[in-house]
Amino acid sequence: MLEQIKQWDRDLFIFLNNLGIEQYDSFWIFVTNPRHWIPLYLIFFALFFVAFHWKKGLYAMISLLITVFATWGFTNLVKSFFVRARPNNNPSLKELIRILQEPVNYSFFSGHSSTSFAATTFLVLVLAHKFKWIYLAYLWPIIFVLSRIYVGVHYPSDVIVGMIVGITMAFLFFQLYKKFEDRIVR
Repeated sequence: MLEQIKQWDRDLFIFLNNLGIEQYDSFWIFVTNPRHWIPLYLIFFALFFVAFHWKKGLYAMISLLITVFATWGFTNLVKSFFVRARPNNNPSLKELIRILQEPVNYSFFSGHSSTSFAATTFLVLVLAHKFKWIYLAYLWPIIFVLSRIYVGVHYPSDVIVGMIVGITMAFLFFQLYKKFEDRIVR
């Protein structure tokens, strides 16, 4: 059964990766770089201060950063345990896929996926009662993680598991955020 799932994952990756159009390569390479999203991160932080007084805004911002860094650390721990090669490093796939990036670290599960979904979910949990449109923020991680398949560095399962882990971590850290909110923000 596990071999069948791996085969489906591989086949789906090849199919999705090959949907790429050369004219859009530069867009996806740009999108997949976390540094290019810094203005969005700053907007996320600013929303905390628009929604709350400075002390609670600062508390929310620091809590978001803790959520993201804890998720990133957990992701790297899991990657070092599973040591799954990225599709771009799989010799049997080289001739079948489009490779636009060539990282050499491990694939399972996607750090882009886990951290972006953790950040967005935490943001939504904190701000949903203030801004009904905040759910639109999910457009960012969706585009961000699709880029990982497009550039040839993650299987769909890497992205899906990363998404689940990120959302789960956000809910866990949101519970801690709520638990300590009254003690820290007076």
